[in-house]
Amino acid sequence: MDVDVYSQYFAAECVYNGRERKGVVVNLTASSEAGMIRYRVSVSFFPHENPEDFAISYDAYGEKEIYNAKGRRSKKREAGMLSEIRIHADELAKSFGGTIDWEKPLREARRG
Repeated sequence: MDVDVYSQYFAAECVYNGRERKGVVVNLTASSEAGMIRYRVSVSFFPHENPEDFAISYDAYGEKEIYNAKGRRSKKREAGMLSEIRIHADELAKSFGGTIDWEKPLREARRG
């Protein structure tokens, strides 16, 4: 089962597949199955052509597994991961030639 521990939209800069992207959604997702827990950070850049445009285009999507072990969800572990999410998301953004403007959230964070 997958659960988005954290999800938030930010202003961003990226050109991918010849298209300018002005927004990004950053997620921390927990997956649990058969006594194993896995966490991954993902970014997905999207055009964001107007304030109401949150249509995600999955061609500019990347993810990075940051934890995989026996166990279950832990609030303490997740707090640590959230404190480092920007590092992982910036690495992913850089792989697309993009940047995330952490000071310009487009929506409030959602936590699950």
